[in-house]
Formats: sequence, C-alpha cells, structure tokens
Amino acid sequence: MNPTPELSRRRLLRMLGAAPMLPLTGFATASLLAGCGGDSHDDSPVAVTPVPPVVPVTLTGVTFSSMDAPTLANAAAMATTTVGSTMTVNFSDSSKLDFKLSYKPFFITGDMVPNGAGGTVLAGGYYNIRNQPIIDTSVPGKERQFFSDSPDGTSLLSVPNANVPGVKGKPVFAVVQFEYTTLAQDGVTGMYGRLPSPIAVLTLDQDQSTGKLSLVKYHNVDTSGVEGLWITCGASLSPWGTHLSSEEYEPNAFTAASDSQFKAFSRNLYGSETAANPYNYGHMPEVTVNPDGTASIKKHFCMGRISHELVQVMPDQRTVLMGDDATNSGYFVFVADKERDLSSGTLYVAKVGAGFSIDPAAAAAPLSWIKLGSATSAEIRQLAATVKPLEIMDVRTVDPQDAAFKQVVANGAVEWIKLMPGMEKAAAFLETHRYAALVGASMGFTKMEGTTVNARDKIAYSALQNCQSSMVAGNKLNVAGNGVSIPKALNAGAVMALNLKGGQKDVNGAAINSEWMPVDIKALITGEDITADALGNTANPNRIGNPDNLKFSEKLRTLFIGEDSGQHVNNFLWAYNVDTKQLARIMSIPAGGESTGLHAVDELNGWTYIMSNFQHAGDWGSIHNNVKATLDPLLRANYKDKFGSAVGYLTGELSQMRLAKA
Repeated sequence: MNPTPELSRRRLLRMLGAAPMLPLTGFATASLLAGCGGDSHDDSPVAVTPVPPVVPVTLTGVTFSSMDAPTLANAAAMATTTVGSTMTVNFSDSSKLDFKLSYKPFFITGDMVPNGAGGTVLAGGYYNIRNQPIIDTSVPGKERQFFSDSPDGTSLLSVPNANVPGVKGKPVFAVVQFEYTTLAQDGVTGMYGRLPSPIAVLTLDQDQSTGKLSLVKYHNVDTSGVEGLWITCGASLSPWGTHLSSEEYEPNAFTAASDSQFKAFSRNLYGSETAANPYNYGHMPEVTVNPDGTASIKKHFCMGRISHELVQVMPDQRTVLMGDDATNSGYFVFVADKERDLSSGTLYVAKVGAGFSIDPAAAAAPLSWIKLGSATSAEIRQLAATVKPLEIMDVRTVDPQDAAFKQVVANGAVEWIKLMPGMEKAAAFLETHRYAALVGASMGFTKMEGTTVNARDKIAYSALQNCQSSMVAGNKLNVAGNGVSIPKALNAGAVMALNLKGGQKDVNGAAINSEWMPVDIKALITGEDITADALGNTANPNRIGNPDNLKFSEKLRTLFIGEDSGQHVNNFLWAYNVDTKQLARIMSIPAGGESTGLHAVDELNGWTYIMSNFQHAGDWGSIHNNVKATLDPLLRANYKDKFGSAVGYLTGELSQMRLAKA
C-alpha cells in the first residue's frame, strides 16, 4: 500500500486487515477496530510517518514475546492450555500491531459433536474394519465406545467448490488423526497400539469478518480399504492440498504372531488375532477431502516401511524428506516419478560423513545418499500380501556363527541378517530399517521426529527428540563408522538444519532427480539437561526440551516447535525466529501432556492460523512427583477424568496499535 501522510483510522485498519498474513487467526476490519478500542464509524485522522507515495509500507518482521512457564503458585495454569504470548507485527514505517494470543479448542475428545446430518458422533471414537464402534468393556456396567486421549497430526485446508450445509461463511476443513489411547477406562489396562487409529475430517465454518473457525460437521474417515491405520502420529499438508498421515513404529513382521500388542490390534480391528498382516502397516497414508466434508484415503507402500512421522514434501512437489521416529533411525528421502503423485518413485537413505555434531557452533557434516530402490505402490502392496518375512531375509538375535549373516543394529536391537536371493526390492520397501542397515546407511539417530522446510533459504529442519543410546559412542546400539556418534548423550534433544541442493549423485554415481536433496547436517538449536529443579524439570525450562512437531511459516519466518518431553513438567510450544535467532515460549500444555497437531498455515482465505492439539494430560512420570498431588484432581476435572484431550488452534486479539510518529 502507498499511504499518504494522513489516513483515516477506518481506512488504515481496513488496509492492514486486508494484508493476508496480519491476522494470526483472523482479524478483519471489524475485529481490529474492536481490538484497539475504535468505533467502526470513527474516521478521525491518524498521523503516520510521512513517506513518499511511491515507497510502500511493507511488513518487516513478526516477533513473539515469551511467556513465563507456569508454576505451582498458579496450579490452574499448569492444569490446562495456557497462553501468555503476544505476536507483534512490525512495518517499515516503524508502526506495530500487537496481538494477544489465546487457545480455542474445537472439542475435547469424548465430546459428542455434530455429524452434519442432524445427529452427533463421538469425537475421537474408535471403529473396527466394519466401521462399527469398538467398545471398552473394562468396567462392567459402564461399557462405552473407546475414544482417544491422543489427537495428533492436523492439516487445515480448503477444497474447490466446497459446499457443506450449515456453513454460513466459507467452508474449510481440518483433517485430524488420533494416535492412540493411553488406558482403558479401568485406568489400568494399557491400550497403546492396541486399537486401529481413527482419522476424521472436521468441516469448519470460517467467519469472513473475523477468521473465527467453528465446527459444523465431524466425519469419521472409512479406513477399511487400507486395512485400518496403525499408530498415526505427526502429519503434514501436501502442496496439492492433501493430508499426509503416518504410521510409526512399524510392527515387527518376524515377531507379530506372538506379540500381544499386535494381536490385540488385530482382534480389535478384525475380530481375530491373526487376521492383520504386519506388512500392511508402517506406510504413508494420504487423505483427500471431498467438497462435502467426507474423504477418501490410500496408503503409499513405495515410500519405505519405517517409523513415519511428519513427512515434508518440498516445493518441487516430488521430493519428500521423512521423519523416522525410532531408535536406530535414519534420514530417508523419497523422490516421486511425477509431481503431486506419491504412488511411484525412488527411495534413498543417508550416510553421514565425518564431523557430525550436536553443537550448534560446529560445522555441518556432509550427507551422501544410498539408493534403496524404485517401485510403485501397487507392486509393493502386492508383495506385502504375498511374501512372508522369512522369504525376504533370515533374522537372528543370537550370532549364528555363519559368514553369510551380517551383524547390524536395527530398531533398537543387535541382529544378524542374511538377505534371500533376489529379494532386494521386497527388503528395501517392506524391511526398510533392516535393509538400510545392511547396505551401510547411517542408522544411528534416536527418535527423529518432525521435519519441515524453509523454502526461501532451502533449509530443512528435523527434530531429534533426544540424542542418546544409538547416537552415543560406546553404546551397544552405536555402530562404529556410521557417522552418527557423539561423546555424551543430550537427553533434551536438538533441532537439526539440513541444506538442500540439486545436482546430487548417489554413492554409486547415479544422478538424483531432485533439486531439494539434503547435502549436510548441523545442529540449529538444542535443549539442556539439568539436575532436577524445584518443580521437577530435568531439562532447562527456558530452552527446548525433547522437540517433536516442527512447522515452519514462510511469512512469519518462524520455526514452531512442539515438545514431547519427559523432562519438562509442562511441555511447551515454541516460536523460533530463524533471522533473529530469538526463541519464545508461546503456549504451555497441561502437565503430563504432549504438544501435538502443530500446523502453521500462512494463508487461508486471507487468514493465518497455528493449529495445535495436546495428548494424554496427566500422564505422570517421576518428574511430576512434586506436582502430581496438586494437579491430578484439576486435570481430572478439566479433561474427562484425564481421558479427554483438546483439538484446536491459536487465535489472537489486537491489543495495541502503535503507529509511527509523524
């Protein structure tokens, strides 16, 4: 815009409100006026810094103030989502807008929410392969449908020609997946990984004057066509507007028949402990939302069977950097054959060169890439249905004293593996962790979680929830020579930065058809282990602790970091400005809970959003001994006896407008 030296208040605010990124979650003219105490009919002059008409007033940056961590002096704040941060929008004429942030849930899991057909449905409810409710019978006489206390990956999106009854503004959609439920209602029976993960589409009514989002319809996605979903964790939005889900901690196909967790999963899904095929899980599901708020789902079997979490598709719409949330995890990249189509392509795994460090002051270590194979989803899905584990490889947990076997470390265990003749493709895509270790990849990372991209600078970011066990020199899970070796564990974890370039070749000299391949890795920001403080924190509460979800906002130039920490009494959501290097705590999660569902949306019909959920409030560990007695009754009152968790978003209200002096 080209301001004159003097503008009416109403005109100025209308111009500011029209800038797509200014409202964090929607502040058009009316709400801006209300926020700064103005009257919508107030046309009194407001002085701004005189500038020549040819010089526009532009956005120069966005900053977040850092809120204090809650303490027992305000126990109520520790037992709920607490937001005490302000977002400041800065302009080239030295004017500023301050937005006070707050958290708005769509629902608490276990709520009955509208189904769009005049009835209601259980938010976060579980269903079997026949789309029938799965019933918790652990308390006789109080049978009820299972519902999740662990909502996770969320994508906010729009669909062309969307039309859903009940929407008064514009229909937008949030796809939400539910990772697991912690306990049955008896409070004793563990349910992690024993139920097929549900996934839902929320139809949201976007108010065009305020940007406010209101739930109109909850649709449970039918996953029977993909054999159900296994432990859906982080998620991302593809550049073409689909929800990229996850299935982490792929079930061990060699032990599934005797594994109580997988047998329970199969029983709850199919009604039989032997019906589920482990090779159908650990893949990349993709959800496409329909204009009526329903959705379809497919799984891509050609992207590697790993502990998928929070993949990031690069701007070329072909290259995918994937989180691998496991012990002895690695960096995997999938390069699709075609844009906007993940059904065929080539899978690579990284080998880390000399100099790897988690010290942000250290130089980057180089990355090279091993090609694991090329495939289509259809052919790997056919292999999954027909090939047995022992037909792919022989896996031993005790040294067979046979030179045909190679010792590797995979999935947090030392194993001896012999690949069967001609089974390279099946191994690459169905036994990806073991095969990557077998061919010499750097499989030494621990819990490599969220990934995201800063497209302008061509830098990817990756979260290491902790840096321990397989990353530490001398540990039995640390393979000498794999490039991933640090002298001492950092339990509080780190966020890594990876430079992205084109013109790369794999280790055999073959060209890699991508302009977005990671070429090196270095630490960007780290946590700090401490001796337990008075509250119980074993990681410095003023630094990140066990980073998990990552999302980058191009317009805000901000990396958002959500924690999954067993070291912070309350987990936090952070904002890290990659230009100023300033870290700000913007939200505190209920004690014992995990920050999940992070999604930074730069622009959706003119509004900017930060989506955020939390999981398992009051999931107590030893660090909570000093607070548990005080907080447990508060959390039970807030969140359905600790069986409920929130799905929602951060919003804001204009608290101050600071205009430049004339």
